[in-house]
Amino acid sequence: MSSPASKINPVELDSLLRDIAHLEEIVSEWDEQKRGTVEALKRAIDDLNREALSRLIRALKASPATQDALRDAVSDQVVYAVMRYHQLIKPSLDERIENALESVRPFLKSHGGDVELVQVVAPDQVTIRLVGACDGCPASALTLTEGVEKAIREYCPEITRIIKAKGGASVRAGASSGTDSTESTVVHFISPFARDTDCGWIDATGLDEIPEAGIMPLDLAGQSILLSRRGDRVTCFQNACAHLGMPLDMGIVRDGILVCPHHGFEYALDSGECLTAPEVQLQVHAVRVVGKRVEVRFS
Repeated sequence: MSSPASKINPVELDSLLRDIAHLEEIVSEWDEQKRGTVEALKRAIDDLNREALSRLIRALKASPATQDALRDAVSDQVVYAVMRYHQLIKPSLDERIENALESVRPFLKSHGGDVELVQVVAPDQVTIRLVGACDGCPASALTLTEGVEKAIREYCPEITRIIKAKGGASVRAGASSGTDSTESTVVHFISPFARDTDCGWIDATGLDEIPEAGIMPLDLAGQSILLSRRGDRVTCFQNACAHLGMPLDMGIVRDGILVCPHHGFEYALDSGECLTAPEVQLQVHAVRVVGKRVEVRFS
């Protein structure tokens, strides 16, 4: 004969959360004094439950015979949610990485791009992919280091290796975000993480001074850089080969590819990607075209 407990149908987590959300919505319409009383009651109950659960976990961990049972219990969706709510267990590595990526997605989407989690190799490696306008954009290196990598390391300090996968589905900037076409011709190839402030931009040269489909070496604020242009789209790179750091300004340009004059390494001028050794690329600097002037912001 089965026990009464075995006949009880488990309640789905979503259903329980909907009930809580409904009650919170009702309380939100009460006056401030009543809301304050409910919040105080909620905190008191939470404190009681957290302390009781903490003692239960300590007791179960103390005995090898019950540790497996504790692990099995935490694998239950409802138990895990309650434990997480009371901060009694840390979120999984996958969950923290997804939270990190979610924190930067609004910035990426404002640029017509996004980021995908490809693979997590515990304990310290993650592979991500930039997609949309961020894939292949010359500012993708800045986006990766200043945005995505920074967020992952903040949420997951144990991650020591972040790999950028290739092959994201590219879309034209502004096509998915509804960006006005007039605005998109004013500023090009700026990482969304460089948009937060207007400081740091240095006037470099006139747009028409950069040779079409070629390169223009320039010493700017003590830095040796290369500017390249296709129409009104400009890219900016450090004048240093990713191989041994030798200058590139004497290199040959053919079909949008710059060839290092020293060891023959080839670089795509639309992104800085090294075609000879795909694991490296030129150092990219943010660049924008304002009117007919080109401004650079060093990464």
